[in-house]
Amino acid sequence: MRGFALLKKLLTALALGAAALTVVTVARAQEIEVTDARLAATEDGVVLAADFVFDLNPRLAEVVTNGVPLYFVVEFELTRPRWYWLDEKAASKRLQLRLSYHALSRHYRLSTGVLQRNYATLDEALSVLRRVRNWPVVERSTALADANYEAAVRMRLDVTLLPRPFQLSTITSRELNMESPWRRLSYRPPAAFSAPVESREPKEVEKR
Repeated sequence: MRGFALLKKLLTALALGAAALTVVTVARAQEIEVTDARLAATEDGVVLAADFVFDLNPRLAEVVTNGVPLYFVVEFELTRPRWYWLDEKAASKRLQLRLSYHALSRHYRLSTGVLQRNYATLDEALSVLRRVRNWPVVERSTALADANYEAAVRMRLDVTLLPRPFQLSTITSRELNMESPWRRLSYRPPAAFSAPVESREPKEVEKR
């Protein structure tokens, strides 16, 4: 009986340890937090403003300072829930932000597409990286129904664009993994953007 009791205590301790490890792993996999997200209609469509909170851990800070660029991706989705069918995906956008360091000029550089800007310190570059402003996420030509939509945004570090040795390290280490959970918000387009919602009511047969 005493041996059985000791075995039971050991199994309980192992279970608690595994649970604690799972909690730590999940927390470390969600090191980015979306603190705010807002949608606004403009003449050209709908734009997104979002704020993120995160810091680079010492490993990632060392990686970028040694000349390896980091690629952060902001993802956006706009869907319309439908009780009678699958939800309709109205829009989907992806914004890539490249953070790099140039040893000759001793500047950090943040770039997206052909746009780029230099910063004297890593903190200055990160302060801009954490704030997305006036990002066009829905084109003006997109037909939006006069209905409630659900928008979702998140940010993550794209580890697939890291050099091969670092990609292999992500399998055994969480230090190179950064991502946020989806931040969801409701949105209803203004009347000028709306198109009639399709109906499942049978159409009346014209009388001859």
